[in-house]
Amino acid sequence: MDRKTDRRTTYTINVIKDAFLELINETTYSQMTVTSLCKKAEITRSTFYLHFNNLTDVLDDILSDIFAFDNESNLVISDEDAVNIDMLKSNESLLPACQRVGNSSKYQQLLLDPALSEYIIGKIIKHERPRVVPSIQRQTGLSNADADVLFNYVIHGSFAINKRHKFVKDDEWYRELQLLNQFSLAGYKAIKKSTDLG
Repeated sequence: MDRKTDRRTTYTINVIKDAFLELINETTYSQMTVTSLCKKAEITRSTFYLHFNNLTDVLDDILSDIFAFDNESNLVISDEDAVNIDMLKSNESLLPACQRVGNSSKYQQLLLDPALSEYIIGKIIKHERPRVVPSIQRQTGLSNADADVLFNYVIHGSFAINKRHKFVKDDEWYRELQLLNQFSLAGYKAIKKSTDLG
């Protein structure tokens, strides 16, 4: 009995999330309503409220799904790898988080919604901070707080570039990523040199 209920619940939750993603292709998040989502999912409002409190809960669940599939690599990346386009193309885990999130066309419109940009960036920051900030500290010798400043700058910048490309990885996007990686690495090296001297 429990297994059946779990399966039914999982199915309904997935129907709601799929309907949310379909609806975001037709309207903006700020114009979306629980009623319009229920209509798209072909469920009642009471069914919706059995599983979610509001639209933000649905969004958060979708973002959790995205990050659950965002398998991070323990691969140690050299300076040369970070600016090598072939290496970046063959190792998705080295790509900026916002690009990994945008790999699937089903999420691209969600990421392009202007009302959601800052919210999604905040979720990416929360997800990536534990891994990336210590890496910046190792490369620069900076304190956690200062490394966090650079981390926020990089995430916002990466998201902006990806948004400009509509989260499509074409040759021009890879060229720009290579340029940004060169810029970041040169900056990290310069900071490391100054902290070592200081």
